Amino acid sequence: MSRIKSKDTSIELSLRRALWGAGIRYRKNYAKLPGAPDIAITKHHIAVFCDGEFWHGKDWETKKPGIKSNRDYWHEKIERNIKRDNDADRALNGMGWTVMRFWGSEIQKDLTGCVDDIKDVIFQTRIEDYCNKYECSIPESSLSICFSGRHFLP
Repeated sequence: MSRIKSKDTSIELSLRRALWGAGIRYRKNYAKLPGAPDIAITKHHIAVFCDGEFWHGKDWETKKPGIKSNRDYWHEKIERNIKRDNDADRALNGMGWTVMRFWGSEIQKDLTGCVDDIKDVIFQTRIEDYCNKYECSIPESSLSICFSGRHFLP
């Protein structure tokens, strides 16, 4: 496990390159925030996590029985990771940050879609900031954005 990277993974690097190319500036592995998001877009209070499927428990309840060796260790470790992710999400939401989590396979298969989802959230936060600043109101229906099944916590 000493060779498992926690920073600068291939999925993280590809998403960061695409965001930088799209003109979106960010902090990487921002330790001042709970959970040290892989990408923190501080201007818009957006925290982005690039999660590996195994380590962060994608479809955990279905994959849990499939672990054959050292079951107790892996069950405890993955469940602890899931709890830590949930705690970080709650803490960031409490601070007014929007949390976006992408699975590694999502980034590999649909990098452009992931970047577009981040752009959509940036757009939505800019509209909300404008409305708060100038005390205008926009109907809730016009602010709703479809994220094609990905999980976001506004």
